[in-house]
Amino acid sequence: MAGQGIALVTGGGTGVGKAIAKGLSEAGWTLMIAGRRPDVLQEASQEIASGRSAEVHTGVADVGDPASVRSLFEDIERRFGRLDLLVNNAGLSAPAVPLDELGFEDWSRVVSANLTGAFLCTQQAFRIMKAQNPGGGRIINNGSISATTPRPNSAPYTATKHAITGLTKSCALDGRAFDIACGQIDIGNAATDMTDRMRAGIVQPNGQTMVEPTIDPKLVADAVVYMAGLPLDANVLTMTVMATKMPFVGRG
Repeated sequence: MAGQGIALVTGGGTGVGKAIAKGLSEAGWTLMIAGRRPDVLQEASQEIASGRSAEVHTGVADVGDPASVRSLFEDIERRFGRLDLLVNNAGLSAPAVPLDELGFEDWSRVVSANLTGAFLCTQQAFRIMKAQNPGGGRIINNGSISATTPRPNSAPYTATKHAITGLTKSCALDGRAFDIACGQIDIGNAATDMTDRMRAGIVQPNGQTMVEPTIDPKLVADAVVYMAGLPLDANVLTMTVMATKMPFVGRG
């Protein structure tokens, strides 16, 4: 085990996940980034480790598939013998259409990636963290500010992110006896490919369209690095990192 320990970031090949992975790597964590596309993961791992002697490993996995998740964590055990940090970041959204027009396939796809995926990865992480010596570890969930307040036409994404809050609290409670700390970071408008559409404006609850401010994803990474670096007897249960002037507080 080198540096801070062994960390897994799901959805670590792009966007916020890649920024978090880079921040953890720079802080000394030995890293595994997971996602569905091997070419994207390989490119991200090279970028994260560029110019440094960092260990950045990749694992192809579909977090909504129990067998795929089990295989990912078995690979981690074989490579490192332990897991000290899981960042449940993988997720996606559905088309922004009225609730009554949303297809069941789109609903299921979001629930599988955002909620079932976080549960399956957490379950495997608990199994390893409870058994390893020294025991314990930390899990950080990407909740999004939609864990608190929805955007218009976002029922699948919002429902899963509200559920992530419940999962975070349950895991924080169930992990106490095993020195497993669990917290959640709620992110507001980090400037990634996912927020590119905001440059042209995004629909607000009053029906108007406006361009929303964004923040550098590195600020999110810095927050996760802080959360991850705490001793296991301390925990950030929830943290919101957002663009100061974005319409969140009272946006509905």
